[in-house]
Amino acid sequence: MRTIQMTLDDDLVKAVDCVSNQLQTSRSAFTRKALREALARHNIEQLELRHRQGYERQPVATDEFSVWESDQAWGDE
Repeated sequence: MRTIQMTLDDDLVKAVDCVSNQLQTSRSAFTRKALREALARHNIEQLELRHRQGYERQPVATDEFSVWESDQAWGDE
């Protein structure tokens, strides 16, 4: 583990300290968790973007899934 120095707004530090105290954890542990969650969220956003771009480059054909239509059950029967 490395120690790093960061510059944060005073109100952000106060909010982090408040929540960290409520959760009975340290500022560093809270920040590590928040950064991990932000990185995971960013990864999902990038995967969704690649997915969207793939369909933009190669859209679904109108009859591409029609072979499965008779097998679909929508619960309205």
